[in-house]
Amino acid sequence: MGEFLALYFEKSIVKRASITAVVVGAIMTVINHGDALLKGHLDGTRLLKIILTILVPYIVSTISSASTVLVMRKEQP
Repeated sequence: MGEFLALYFEKSIVKRASITAVVVGAIMTVINHGDALLKGHLDGTRLLKIILTILVPYIVSTISSASTVLVMRKEQP
């Protein structure tokens, strides 16, 4: 678990996950909240949902990248 957490915060993984989060999160935000945002409906609840919409792809990308690196390290002789 320690090795996984170290990878979770590795610069290259954080950078890749951040780019993924911005791109995918923006698309998901427009799909899920675009109509409300165009009407100016932005309250605390919606803002929290938008933050989570961006955070989810970050977490998924980070876990996927860290898991892949761990598997690749174990497969190397």
